[in-house]
Parts: sequence; structure tokens; C-alpha cells
Amino acid sequence: MSNCLIAIAMCGIALLCGTMAEGRETGPSAPPYELNRADEDYQYLRAPSRRTDFWDPVKYLPLNGDGSWYLSIGGEARERYEYFKNDKWGEGAQDPNGYFLQRYFLHGDLHFGDNVRLFSQLQSSLENGRRGGPRSTDEDELDLHQGFLDLKMGLDDSGALTLRSGRQELAYGSQRIISVREGPNVRQAFDGFRVMYRTDALSIDGIATEPAETRRHVFDDGPDNNQALWGIYSVFPLPFLPGGNADFYYLGLYRRQARFDKGVGREARHSVGTRLWRTKKPLDYNFEFLYQWGSFGSGDIRAWTAASDTGYTTHSLPLSPRFGLRADIASGDEDPESTDLQTFNPLFPKGAYFSENGLIGPANFINVNPSVQLHFDKEVTATVNWDFFWRESMHDGIYNNAVTLVRSGKNSHARYIGSQPQAQLEWNLDRHMTLVVIYAHFLAGPFLRESGPGKDVDYVTTWITYKF
Repeated sequence: MSNCLIAIAMCGIALLCGTMAEGRETGPSAPPYELNRADEDYQYLRAPSRRTDFWDPVKYLPLNGDGSWYLSIGGEARERYEYFKNDKWGEGAQDPNGYFLQRYFLHGDLHFGDNVRLFSQLQSSLENGRRGGPRSTDEDELDLHQGFLDLKMGLDDSGALTLRSGRQELAYGSQRIISVREGPNVRQAFDGFRVMYRTDALSIDGIATEPAETRRHVFDDGPDNNQALWGIYSVFPLPFLPGGNADFYYLGLYRRQARFDKGVGREARHSVGTRLWRTKKPLDYNFEFLYQWGSFGSGDIRAWTAASDTGYTTHSLPLSPRFGLRADIASGDEDPESTDLQTFNPLFPKGAYFSENGLIGPANFINVNPSVQLHFDKEVTATVNWDFFWRESMHDGIYNNAVTLVRSGKNSHARYIGSQPQAQLEWNLDRHMTLVVIYAHFLAGPFLRESGPGKDVDYVTTWITYKF
């Protein structure tokens, strides 16, 4: 009960700060903060007339006469409360009061002209009050989250080539495959190299990395030598589709010890995919298709996925609703007696793939998810949706976002997993502060009831984020 009261107090503080922020002018030219803070550019603050925000004095600190050498300082804090009733459908330790997650970032961005850059970002992620202790993505007391060197070379009037070496975040497309893992308390980073070619219309990246391994204590994170990620990712517009764009990519993954419902073995997996997308209103869409091959132990990998997210926004109705429909499918293993594997691996997907509760991940599933998003104004949106889940293969289990087996498929012949209605309210109080409240109720279906505890799940979370 005390944790619930503190959560209510968090919302009250956000309301108060939002009221105070109404009179604060940050200027029409102030850009929004990026998901990856390393993607921000504050050179526009060379002009004194653009310095309208309270934090602008530390966003651009010139180090030489013409301002081409400069330092930018930034950070963010997220305070989050989370509560499950019947977590994991009633399996394992239960927590009647919920728990708190705190996450803090502080970064420095040092530019030596247009061609040399050093970026460093510290992360502290803390957990308090969770029965059973922190999960692997809940706590990392203090560590270097990003630290890289950029060497940039202009190739012509419109193109540039950048070599980035060190620890860095990666996020591509709609983050179905490669993500910063924003939902969980500890975000994902990678150690290695990234080559970036950019023009006004074309983006091509080549990567050779290992994921950073999260350890709980101070400055003890290192590269995970049991895994490797490499590949190439391109993005460009499609002139024959108005407002349309396309991604084409190849990604390779190595895991020394991969665990699926079939068993444990060495995994070497190759993925080739494409994504067709448009963000302009009223019609937006996002279609992605991916095929995988490789080896698992002594067997071969053959896996696939297809995903769609289509929406239509109409301003002729009150609250300018966006009516959306997602429909996704990913392959599961077809024969537990065979050495071959057909389970799709989503690599490093976003932590909140279907929901912030992370009960189910994108492997061996079929889902259909209608939704409606309402815009009360530019700052407040409400979204309601109802997600329905089935197993693609009845010979395989279900997995979470980390491709960890959640429930084996060996004890049930049912295909239907269950459904989840969810409501979310997001309020951007000002440029710096955001409040989010989410409630979800998972209705357990026959597969969950037959394969183990199959109780319905209630989930509540709320968080406040402040960025500067």
C-alpha cells in the first residue's frame, strides 16, 4: 500500500510540474530530445537568439573562438512504479505491493570541429521493493553506457562517412530486430565498430559488435564474448510510393549457448529482411518481412516472420482518432525430434514489444491487435488496444523478448495463448517532462492453463521522465 501511495504522489508531482511549466517558454525552435541522446545536435545554439531554454547554457559550451569546438552536457531521470497481480500467470514469486525502478543518465558530447567527436554517457539503474530481487534488466548500479569516438569525412556536397568505435546504442527501423531496449530499466548497448554513410536521401550502416553484458555493480559491464552481432542496414525513399520509404538489411548473430524449447546448442543465424513504411497522415503503414537461416547445434535453421502495422487518422472526428491494426506472425519449431530448428529469433528487439509488461516476446506467435489512439491536444494522447495471441507452431513453447523460454509447448496441444486489453495515457507536460500511465489485463487462454499456472494477469505501471 505504501508503494501505491508513492506512485500516486509521483503523478501528483508531475501534475504540479506541468502546471508550473505552462508558463515557461522554451522557444519554437527548440527540437525534441532523441531516443538515443547521441543523435542530438546543438550547433544551432551558436546563434544567441536561439538560446531560449533554461538548459541551453550547458547544451552548447564553446571551447574556441569560432565555436567549432564545443561541449554539450545532458541527462535524464526516469522514476517508475510497476505492479503485477499473478505475474507470469501465477508462476514463481508474487509481489502484492509492486516495486520501483529508477534510471539516471548523464552524458557529455565533445566536438572538435566537424570531423572528430567524443561521446560519453553514464547510466545508473536501480530497483527497490521487488519480491525476489531485481531481474537481469532491472539494476546496474553505475556503469559506462556509451563511450565512443567518431571520425567523420565529407565525401561530397551531400554525403559523409563516419567511423564510430566503442560502446554505443543501436536502433534500426521500428526496433523489431535491433533496439535500445527502452522499456526495461537497463538499456542495451553494444561494443564494437559502426560505419555510417549518410546523404540527404540515403542511409547505410555497417556494424561489427558484441552486446554489452549487464552486471549489477559499479563499472563492471563488459562485452559479452559469447555473442556477436554484425551486418549492414540501409534506408532510402521510394519515389513510386508517395511518402513511402524502404529498409533493406542483412544481420548475422552468433550465440555460443542458445536455449530453445528443443534444447541447448551453438547458434549461428543469418537474417535478411525488408521494411516498407510511411509515417505521413492520414494513412501510415509499416510492413516488415524477414527470413533466417544458419545452424543450431548439428541442425539447420529455417525461420521467418512477417509484421504489419497500418493506421488511419481522421481529423474530421472529435479527438482526431487514429484507427490502427497490427497483425504479426513468427515461426516456431515444427518437430522437437528433429535436429533442425524453425523458431524465429528476434535478435535484440525493443523491450516493450507487445506491452510494457513483457509477458510474451516475438517468437512462435500469431497476433492481431486493433487499436484506437485519441489526441486530446498536442501534449496528451490516450491509446486503447486489444491484443490476441496464438502459437504459430503447437510443437514449440512461448518466449519472452530475450528469447528465453517462458512456457514449454510440450504439455499442451492448444494453440490459443490468450488476449490482452490495454489502456495507455501519455502526457508531454513540456519539452522536458513526460508522464505515462498504463493498465493491462491478460486473459489466459487454454495453452497457459494446460501448460502450467494459467491465472489472469493485472498489470499497472506509471513513470515520469525528465530530460535536459
